Amino acid sequence: MNKPERIDTSTEKAMLAMGQQAREAAHQLSLASPGAKAEALHAAAKALREAKPQILAANEKDLAAARAAGRPSAFVDRLMLNAARIEAMATGIDEIAELADPVGTVLAEWVRPNGLRFQRVRVPIGVIGIIFESRPNVTADAGALAVKAGNAAILRAGSESLNSALAIHAALVSGLKSAGLPEAAIQIVPTPDRAAVGHMLAGLNGSIDVIVPRGGKSLVERVQQEARVPVFAHLEGLCHTYVDKDADLDMAVSILVNAKMRRTGVCGATETLLVDRAAPDSFMPTLVSALLDAGCEVRGDATAQHADARVKPATDADWATEYLDAIISAKTVDGVAGAIAHIGRYGTQHTDAIVTANEETAERFMREVDSAIVLHNASTQFADGGEFGFGGEIGIATGKLHARGPVGVEQLTSFKYVVRGNGQTRPT
Repeated sequence: MNKPERIDTSTEKAMLAMGQQAREAAHQLSLASPGAKAEALHAAAKALREAKPQILAANEKDLAAARAAGRPSAFVDRLMLNAARIEAMATGIDEIAELADPVGTVLAEWVRPNGLRFQRVRVPIGVIGIIFESRPNVTADAGALAVKAGNAAILRAGSESLNSALAIHAALVSGLKSAGLPEAAIQIVPTPDRAAVGHMLAGLNGSIDVIVPRGGKSLVERVQQEARVPVFAHLEGLCHTYVDKDADLDMAVSILVNAKMRRTGVCGATETLLVDRAAPDSFMPTLVSALLDAGCEVRGDATAQHADARVKPATDADWATEYLDAIISAKTVDGVAGAIAHIGRYGTQHTDAIVTANEETAERFMREVDSAIVLHNASTQFADGGEFGFGGEIGIATGKLHARGPVGVEQLTSFKYVVRGNGQTRPT
């Protein structure tokens, strides 16, 4: 396999040095003006466009290694860059640059009877550690979002995407330099040595404030088990689309095929189709036929198999599987209550959708399904920070503390209390 060669023989020493540099850069960024940060990001987007040949050449090395290793097509798709995807990264950075700067925003303010004036003010978190695998675009999204929120970022790409990530990182750094911001504000671990992950999870002697994992189940589980710093968890995206008896069938077909097949390897891809048992007899055959004709393998219950002879029998494991491929499971359920119960049992609290013309049913689904993102009459593939207007995202957090859903600029900030007085002392 064609892997970038190691740059530092002492991984621990190199990682601790990165942590110290990031901490210093974070302090400078926390004081940077909104204009300086926006200037740096626009310059980074321009550099990214200009570096397209170098980025594509680096990506081709990663793709060649992935194909030689026999990686599945969905994996190769996640890894692949082309002119359109590079432009999408650059556009995302430009959009992030134009977002309202969150740092210094007053979230709440009040005055106490003793005359003390309180403000809750948004501030950067500090140093964000981002560990990701096969998506090189995370380099651009994570670096840009961190800088916009006044944070320094330490990026650790998987060995399979490291050539691409290094080329993208170079463009980001040139943007920082042109705006006079510290280059160490966005650093990337230059070695595929897996020991680097362990050092990041240990916190680099207190330098890292939070870890964001972006990858498969094994990576996220390792991070959750070993991290000594807070984690914005992004577990599996086992997403569901429920088609209710009151759905418009043409709309349901359009939404479902997009939700599954637009890009099968993204975490917002629908993995299970649920169909109301009370729906007209035409619903299940039409839905599974549309999927099959689009090139998707369908594994279904008895009703789905009866609807189309091409449907394969589903096993219990299928309901709990995130395929990240052109495969979907299909099942009938007893109305919205059955859909909610199935999602509660097998879902991963990521993204789930209902298709129905019944507003009351839709409201019940969105109220009772305990996922980070719930949608009505829309594709689950909208589980993306860019589609939320965030410019990009570091990941979709499925936990419930601090950040949930797309992790964008605001989610990469914390707050502090600013209290102003005129000589008050507390009575004994």
